[in-house]
Amino acid sequence: MRVSEYYNLGRTQGTLDFVDVDTVADVPVYIDPSTIRHLSDDWGQECIFMLTTFFDSVLDAVRQGDKERSAYLLGNLGEPNETHLGISKGKSAGRGFGKQMSVDFAAKLAASQAAKSGLIEDLEDTAFFIDKVDKDIVSDITTNIIRGPLIAYTQQMAAVFRIPLVEGVDSGPVWNPQSLKWEQEYIKLPVADGEKLLLVPKLIVRRDLHLSRGEYYKNHLVPALQAEEESDPRSKLVTVLKNGTKKVYRGDIERTYGSSKPDVTRETLRRASVYHHYKEIKKGIAPKPISHEELSEVGNTTPPDYKALLKAVVETPTGKEHAHIYHARVEALLSALFYPSLAMPEMEEDIHEGRKRVDISYTNNATDGFFRFLSRHKIPSQYLFVECKNYGKEVGNPELDQLSSRFSPLRGKFGILACRSFADKERFLSRCRDTAMDHRGFVVALDDSDMKQLVDDVLEAVNWTPPDPSPAEPVVPPRVQDYPLLHERLKALVS
Repeated sequence: MRVSEYYNLGRTQGTLDFVDVDTVADVPVYIDPSTIRHLSDDWGQECIFMLTTFFDSVLDAVRQGDKERSAYLLGNLGEPNETHLGISKGKSAGRGFGKQMSVDFAAKLAASQAAKSGLIEDLEDTAFFIDKVDKDIVSDITTNIIRGPLIAYTQQMAAVFRIPLVEGVDSGPVWNPQSLKWEQEYIKLPVADGEKLLLVPKLIVRRDLHLSRGEYYKNHLVPALQAEEESDPRSKLVTVLKNGTKKVYRGDIERTYGSSKPDVTRETLRRASVYHHYKEIKKGIAPKPISHEELSEVGNTTPPDYKALLKAVVETPTGKEHAHIYHARVEALLSALFYPSLAMPEMEEDIHEGRKRVDISYTNNATDGFFRFLSRHKIPSQYLFVECKNYGKEVGNPELDQLSSRFSPLRGKFGILACRSFADKERFLSRCRDTAMDHRGFVVALDDSDMKQLVDDVLEAVNWTPPDPSPAEPVVPPRVQDYPLLHERLKALVS
């Protein structure tokens, strides 16, 4: 039974910000620290700080030969079965970073020349150079290190979806990046089937790690070895072609140097610059978020039904008594439409010390598309705000002013006003433009017909197929994250 079913959330994976895991078994996805390093929001930065301080402490202990400190740091890592991520068959247990594994990991790291030499700098490097460490172990260690932020995230999602929390649950070891120590306390967490539950943002999970040993070996290490052999007059691997060109074949490199993890480690230690160059390239490429379709495939769930979500919104009766239903349905639709650009929704969030409330707020972690366009054009948009008006009457200046009053340079100055309809749409859009021209922020107003246009645009991108036969000029396919209607409305605000 999935979390959404266990707690009767009335949601499917596409409308949930977290991985909708089975409460007993595992979903075969993994937390990748490289994806976290590309998050720009406060939650992501906290996770990055924890990962950096923890692993730097481990490497310092290893390089100084401080076995006691190393054992303390790594000995507090356990199997994080409460996330239900990984590859267990049946009940979550026994697949990852247990106590014996932590001992073995410490011993291997202490003996690793890659760690002593500085080749290993980050946790994800261990999957390249430490025997029997792969994505499952890296994911489990990462979960342990960022347990504190995951607890806070779980409590946030519990508030959004009214998931009951149980008092007095053992937190497990929580890393303190200031004291560089593990701490433990009793907290509030969901408990499902008798076991505590940690929810994980789907934005940080992947099927595989961003750093790929196969990719590094094939596209970086092997070409470096080929170049060395080609320039060596004594090389026995060089074949001279008829035109006089020297050629070293990939197969000869693999047979001579090997391709196993120890082989890659040995040859990389001799050419550390090749690996450092590879990492620099990967740092400049944001990992592609796991898609709705991939999550549906690995989790055996249905992809989001955008038309059904839209139907629920537009069929909601107008009026104050149905405002909460409209609010929740708008959030479900927008969360599905705007993933992965917008994440971590908060409902009715307090700002200004509780003196004002925002119906919905999102964290903007877009790496491309419309929501990345905002930040590139200096529109503050770390957080985006949505106000929902389920009126059966015209919205006007008070509603517009209400949303713009939530803006600030630190929180963000872009928001969406969701409403049912306009008596005079052009007039209201002109009011939105006046607000922008007065430097009070950027408000995009969307009524039911606009919501339909958003859905149509997303479905066009999702269902797009290349024309047959292919035209003479290359065709640029539509992308979900471009949201042409939002671009059109923003352009009208600033033109």
